[in-house]
Amino acid sequence: MTLDTRGHNGQMTHFDQHDSFWLFGYGSLIWKADFAYLERKPAWIFDWSRRFWQGSHDHRGTPQAPGRVVTLVAELGARCAGMAYRITPAVLAQLDMREKNGYLRELVPIHFALEQTAIDSATQVPEQRVEGLIYLATPDNAAFLGEAPLNDMAAQIAYATGPSGSNSEYLLNLERALQELGVTDLHVSALAALVKQTA
Repeated sequence: MTLDTRGHNGQMTHFDQHDSFWLFGYGSLIWKADFAYLERKPAWIFDWSRRFWQGSHDHRGTPQAPGRVVTLVAELGARCAGMAYRITPAVLAQLDMREKNGYLRELVPIHFALEQTAIDSATQVPEQRVEGLIYLATPDNAAFLGEAPLNDMAAQIAYATGPSGSNSEYLLNLERALQELGVTDLHVSALAALVKQTA
């Protein structure tokens, strides 16, 4: 049921010769940075949307009762806000372990505001763009659950739990972290509202 991606990710050597580079977090990486980093700041990527379509058999669920965690789906014109971390290549082994259930390293342009502004602001502000890394779970990985009615996803999240804690905790922590960034994510908010009704 699970797909251990550590071997595949270990073959990606793009950043091996860099002193440091940027990692973009759009899910638990926003609020649970249990790895060493040199710098942390709000950022965003374009043409991707956050969705609770990836199964979690190892952190927020079990193989018998998987939870749901976020991945990204391509959506032209979309803007996904999150948190970026400047890390060294040595940190990748730990991240590969954390994201081993179906997530692959992918290169993306990461954007930062050059002046203090709300991360979800529609106002044009000067920005910096760098090539960075995301962990992405695509539909061809064995743990991918895909789209489902919101009520069904919320029910699955409300009752799933795993070694890292409850699936609802993951969702509500993500909602809170996005709110602290000044970000509204309609998919996350809708699921969180439904899960809160079951509490």
